[in-house]
Amino acid sequence: MPELLAPAGDFEKLEFAFLYGADAVYFGGQNYSLRANAKNFSNEEIKSATQYAHKLNKKVYVTVNIVFHNADLKGIDEYLIYLDKINVDGIIASDILIIKRVKKLGLKLHLCLSTQASVLNKKAVDFWKKLGVKRIVLAREASRKEIKLIKERGIEVETFIHGAMCTSFSGKCVLSNYMTLRDSNRGGCAQICRWNFLIDGKPDLTIMPKDLNMLPFIKDEIDLKIDSFKIEGRMRSIYYVATVILCYRRIIDAAIKDELTIGLEKYYLNILNRCANRESTPQFYDKLPGVNEQYFDGRIEVSNQDFLGLVIDYDEVNKLAIVESRNYFKIGDEVQFFGPDMETFNYKINKIYNDDFEEIEASRHPKKIVKIPINKRLSKNTMMRIKAFDKNDFL
Repeated sequence: MPELLAPAGDFEKLEFAFLYGADAVYFGGQNYSLRANAKNFSNEEIKSATQYAHKLNKKVYVTVNIVFHNADLKGIDEYLIYLDKINVDGIIASDILIIKRVKKLGLKLHLCLSTQASVLNKKAVDFWKKLGVKRIVLAREASRKEIKLIKERGIEVETFIHGAMCTSFSGKCVLSNYMTLRDSNRGGCAQICRWNFLIDGKPDLTIMPKDLNMLPFIKDEIDLKIDSFKIEGRMRSIYYVATVILCYRRIIDAAIKDELTIGLEKYYLNILNRCANRESTPQFYDKLPGVNEQYFDGRIEVSNQDFLGLVIDYDEVNKLAIVESRNYFKIGDEVQFFGPDMETFNYKINKIYNDDFEEIEASRHPKKIVKIPINKRLSKNTMMRIKAFDKNDFL
């Protein structure tokens, strides 16, 4: 069974990732991580997260994956010793310095080589394996043929299956440095590749690839015996994390049980394509990307408003779902409730009550607490979204 590895930009996202089906999470500390703009974790929070995960029989990996300059070396030994002492399940590193320091210090840290190292061939795998690396996070540009050959080298293999692609080669980009003085390889990427560039005063040029989506090839990657399936997105919302993790959890489980159908794939593919605001594709896995895998003439990223509310409690006596609103919804709307311990179901909102139990026509404000009459008991942290697809339409 492959590990399903989720991003955790903060502790709340970590909790939702585990709740919705992740086997492990990865996150960064306050230093040495490539997502400096994520909230990230203090040392004490890393310890708490590790203890929390282990109680659930799940794992945590800490990113120590910047490209180190001399100024970044301060405190690195103490940090690695600390991570080893609190028993994190592994670290993700790209700089050979970190690999060498772990061995020099005699630490038992499970070494995962970051995608930043751009591994695409078996000889590179042999090199890193000799240095003590136990897992290779392959470059996103790896093809099926290359993955197969690398997996045969007797090392753990982790592949990205969903999320943003880098315009440059697996993160070796200096556009951010050049245009904003923010070092993309030390955690400060300003995502220049997401900007529109002007031609004759008009925003006509975009240079970014579409997002990665490997759902159509999950069964194939399972057959290749990939050890870990990685989701990108430490900066994403809890709705995105929950939706993506739950979709892949159910696809992986169905594939393992030999219950995966074309209809099921189409249903979850539609769900995945609605929860983000960019198009997605398998990219390099089955062929070299072409015109259909890249944005060339601009794009429109509409803010996703599918996430309507989060169930924070359920009133058994009055049969009411207590919902924290996230986007506007009103009486008469058709919605869906979904969660990790239930089948997704459709529901038409007939009544909405405010805190004073007064009937209202709509929930208009984010974080407003409302009550919705519903006979089906809902667990805490169940989510409510716009009804866009019905599973039965695909089966």
